[in-house]
Amino acid sequence: MNKTHEVSPAKALALINNGALLVDVREPKEVASKSFDVSTIAQIPLRELKNRFQEIPVDRKVIIACHSGNRSLMATRFLMNHGYTQVVNMQQGIVRWEKEGLPVKNELKQKSGSRLMQFLLGKS
Repeated sequence: MNKTHEVSPAKALALINNGALLVDVREPKEVASKSFDVSTIAQIPLRELKNRFQEIPVDRKVIIACHSGNRSLMATRFLMNHGYTQVVNMQQGIVRWEKEGLPVKNELKQKSGSRLMQFLLGKS
């Protein structure tokens, strides 16, 4: 088996800014509460990867990420075994991404109460 390549979140962001695709393999409810705030992202939960990996381009640099790095490592190995040569695992997932101060969306926090706050502030 080929050695899995890993990148830090900061390196991953630099790669994304240069055209790489970030694939988040977390579950939808995890993504809904906190997601990577990047322009090119695909969300394919690890449990669906076996049936959906063809959605990931083979000829593009791909970064796999999850919550802390375990699921993304499994996904990276799976893709490498299926002929993906430009795939890397992001070290320690969104946990380290956020610790490094990189952009995240806290979707539920932004949505919950926003209409109520607008109403209370007289902006409805």
